[in-house]
Amino acid sequence: MDSLSVEHLVGIEDLTKNDIELIFKTADAFKEVINRPIKKVPSLRDITIANLFFENSTRTRLSFELAEKRMSADIVNLSAASSSVKKGETLIDTVNNILSMKVDMVVMRHPNPGAAKFLSERVNAKVINAGDGTHEHPTQALLDAYSIRERLGSVEGKKVVIVGDIIHSRVALSNIYCLQKLGAEVMICGPTTLIPKYIHELGVKVQYNLQKALEWCDVANMLRIQLERQEIKYFPSLREYSMQYGLTKEIMDNLQKEIIVMHPGPINRGVEMTSDVADSKQAIILNQVENGVAVRMAVIYLLASKIKRQ
Repeated sequence: MDSLSVEHLVGIEDLTKNDIELIFKTADAFKEVINRPIKKVPSLRDITIANLFFENSTRTRLSFELAEKRMSADIVNLSAASSSVKKGETLIDTVNNILSMKVDMVVMRHPNPGAAKFLSERVNAKVINAGDGTHEHPTQALLDAYSIRERLGSVEGKKVVIVGDIIHSRVALSNIYCLQKLGAEVMICGPTTLIPKYIHELGVKVQYNLQKALEWCDVANMLRIQLERQEIKYFPSLREYSMQYGLTKEIMDNLQKEIIVMHPGPINRGVEMTSDVADSKQAIILNQVENGVAVRMAVIYLLASKIKRQ
């Protein structure tokens, strides 16, 4: 069997193009599984996975949990609100306590950038990063690229614009790495205050005008404004933001071509896009959710196969 070049999925930056293609090929097989009447396979019957979420999450946590259950893994769930972290316990102590219960893999979301890498270097278990602060969210980028490949046949040569709150977004950074490794051109678009100063170093185009960005792209990935991460005001009001950068059916209809619209969720309807865009046939948002389970099954399966060989 083909094998990933990494021992953990900490970030897209560590993956090779071959790794990404292997994950996609494996996800194709699992996509077929989850569309059967009986959606379960015994692939990970002897594997125990701990889901540690130190930040709120609905979609990602449910998606990972479903992926694990579809492959018959045993699951331990821990959310920060109900954990001993609230009592001052360190991350390493929390995880080591869980590992002493013979857990093979840890899926972790954490508010601090680098937490997943820190953990992967210190514990004897496979680590999957489910989002670390404003750094990376590798499985989201993989499912986004997988969804583009599914709709357009390939990612290579496609033009993808990422619109919105780039500076606070772990999805944006992981997407940039992933899309570039697969041969896509990437542009980012948003207000000056929400675009990081170093962004040019990543080899992406920058555009401040949404109309021009949409005329350039094949795919528009609309990001949520992350008000919970903003300690200061980056723009006058949500209404003003939506007037400048909100995607409407009128804007879409006036383009000379048809583009695909994506969103990692949750959508703030009326801010990043109107409901008639979110629910249109050009939007592949629900496909992203479905593909998320298949892609996460693939990642977990490929890392688990390394445990069995040890």
